[in-house]
Amino acid sequence: MNAPLAHHTPRPGLFPDGRIALVTGASRGLGRAVAQRLRAGGCHVYLNYAHDDDAAAEAVEAVSDLPGSTTPVKGDIRSEEFLTGLLDRVRDEHGQLDILVHNAATMHPMLPVAPEVTPLFDEIALALNPLLHGAAGLAKLMPEGGRIIAVSGNGAFEVIPHYLATGVAKAALENLVRYLAVDLAPFGITVNAVSTHLLDKGEHTSNPAIAGLLAARTPNGRLTRPEDVADVIALLCAPEAAWIQGQVIVADGGLGLRA
Repeated sequence: MNAPLAHHTPRPGLFPDGRIALVTGASRGLGRAVAQRLRAGGCHVYLNYAHDDDAAAEAVEAVSDLPGSTTPVKGDIRSEEFLTGLLDRVRDEHGQLDILVHNAATMHPMLPVAPEVTPLFDEIALALNPLLHGAAGLAKLMPEGGRIIAVSGNGAFEVIPHYLATGVAKAALENLVRYLAVDLAPFGITVNAVSTHLLDKGEHTSNPAIAGLLAARTPNGRLTRPEDVADVIALLCAPEAAWIQGQVIVADGGLGLRA
């Protein structure tokens, strides 16, 4: 497997109007790649994270040479109080929020025959609460052309060993995306999800043996990298994507096509 790229080459002009974006779970991994992709396109990015101050600082420093700007924001995105305060802050500082990418997730391995109920429901809350608590506020804060994108995964529709909590949470999230898409469409806001498979995170890739097997099965010749998914999310943020509504876009290099 190849290591992920350090960061994207800046592409000025993707968001020439300097959009305002919020990315949850953005201090590392896929969320970090999304935050840096949006910043490279000229966005001001609110980089939300829950715990790791060092990782957040590193994520901000790593993109200091890119267009756009970044504001790290620490807090539990499951909390209605925190989310309301964050959206109020965005309103006070910028007047609007153009893009919300909800990526935050955790992993609590468990089996259906031996579930840990509290971690399972914590994972569901992390998947759903930001959009459930935020929907009414986002309808007011986002201008016409606003974009809400949730990050999902193949565990939402495939049974993956020990993936019960995250799989159930992502399945619920994808269904919520469809309901919100209908209710927010009259405001000119699109709501979609991007789904992927096991990611190539270089030395941080989980299950290296399985990752190698999946890479060999992927028609595009390698596993999906965080940067690949970030590019798809950026495409959904473009004005030309305005007619994509309530969909789950799969970005896996064709891996899901193989039985």
